Amino acid sequence: MQQQQPLLELGEGMDELCPLPSVSLWSQISKFQTAAWEEFKRKPISYWILLLLSSSAMLVAFPASSILSRVYYNDGGTSKWIISWVAVAGWPLTALILFPTCFICKTFPTPLNLQLTLAYIMLGFLSAADNLMYAYAYAYLPASTAALLASSSLIFSALFGYLIVKNKITMSIVNAIVVITFAVVIIALDSSSDRYGNVTDSQYIMGFVWDILGSALHGLIFALSELVFVKLLGRRSFHVVLEQQVMVSLFAFIFTSIGMIANNDFQGMVSEARVFEGGKASYYLVLVWSAITFQLGVLGGTAMLFLSSTVLTGVLNAVRVPITGIAAVILLHDPMSGFKILSLVATFWGFTSYIYGSSSASKDFP
Repeated sequence: MQQQQPLLELGEGMDELCPLPSVSLWSQISKFQTAAWEEFKRKPISYWILLLLSSSAMLVAFPASSILSRVYYNDGGTSKWIISWVAVAGWPLTALILFPTCFICKTFPTPLNLQLTLAYIMLGFLSAADNLMYAYAYAYLPASTAALLASSSLIFSALFGYLIVKNKITMSIVNAIVVITFAVVIIALDSSSDRYGNVTDSQYIMGFVWDILGSALHGLIFALSELVFVKLLGRRSFHVVLEQQVMVSLFAFIFTSIGMIANNDFQGMVSEARVFEGGKASYYLVLVWSAITFQLGVLGGTAMLFLSSTVLTGVLNAVRVPITGIAAVILLHDPMSGFKILSLVATFWGFTSYIYGSSSASKDFP
């Protein structure tokens, strides 16, 4: 018995150094379920229905729009202007949502002045250019590759947000920038494995460059839009964001329509429909659903920002990248090499780091 005493003392010392967890895993799960249930009861059922619809719109509509853009080129479409025009042709759908929102909230649209109008015109022009760049990317790149490269817009959003809006950049965001850049480099090194047979080396490089430039311009548009809220609108609410989306899309639609007219692409739709695989009905269905899905994705993203948080919206943006890649592999038989899978994992890691850094910055600056 005397020999067992040191062992008992040693055991007590180990308990002090390595205390047993006071709360079991099941207790933690139970607490989480209780907190989730309390949060669920705190909000009306209509809130959760809207949250479900908005998140579904982001996770389904955006990937569907990307897939349809690639289907257009796979089945005989050739025009870059048509795809960029389709991206903003659905702007009346957002306007149809805006007017009832103003009526329900008993608010009037923000009065237009010269400065605000010029800001909308500039953002509309940049959006039209951005859509055209992405159209070139989808013309020459597989949908999965184009979606992965487009994730680099997070890098430019962080940089332009820091330079223009003075947003904070944390070490987690810096890590995200490095990781996503690494993912883009991986795709560049593996370019020979996912190139379509009818795409030349110069066209593939052009699609790669236009995708990165489009991502950079997208980041600039995001920062400038935030600046418009801060400097010109002075308030941030759901209907105000819808107002901006409608006006920017309207001017982008006007600029893209001018490009369509100059390039004779409205007449070109008729000739493209004749040779389109599946016939005229398939051709116009692809264009119509491309316009609808893109606008539904925009509406879903806008609603998520105000129903939940920027962090949750960022999570959904991160999730839709692999969804687009997997859908492209299944539906379009996109090649999926080991390098592309590694790039996909790195991109998801970068998104996670960015979301964590953005969450930390928002806590530091409420």
